[in-house]
Amino acid sequence: MYEIRIHSRGGQGGVTAARLLALAAFRDGKYATACPFYGAERRGAPVVSYVRIDDRPIRVYSQIRNPDLVIVLDPSVMEVVDVLHGLKRHGKVLMNGTTTEKIHGAPAFAVDLTGIALREKLVIAGSPILNTPVLGALAKMGIISVDSAKSAIREMFSDERNVRAAEAAFQELVI
Repeated sequence: MYEIRIHSRGGQGGVTAARLLALAAFRDGKYATACPFYGAERRGAPVVSYVRIDDRPIRVYSQIRNPDLVIVLDPSVMEVVDVLHGLKRHGKVLMNGTTTEKIHGAPAFAVDLTGIALREKLVIAGSPILNTPVLGALAKMGIISVDSAKSAIREMFSDERNVRAAEAAFQELVI
């Protein structure tokens, strides 16, 4: 089972990113679950979402303590949350930003999701929406296929800017 923990702030699309990722994995013929965990339910508060992907039915629906992949949609969350806590020994980190150096010894990949969202004018209430571009980065990492990412996005959103944002993240992520 591949386990992913997504760290974001309320209003950035982290919960929807988890749902999109699970839907894309399902489109790839996998089993998947998405589970959000809310603290203080308000815009801007730290939010954690969890995704499990497997070839077999998933019978657990809970927080993920030891993820294979940590996604950080808002690097400022790292000031208040230990996002790497429990990361598996060979786990990876996907950061919204431009730094590709290791983070506390973990291999880190980075793509400017915020810049992509702003270029595509994917902004709600002043916050760039990061859920669709991150799917493109995850496709580039091989977590899901690019076709399934696009299919999931189109199923949830009719605005093609979302697909373009995912395509841009796919192109811009350096592996």
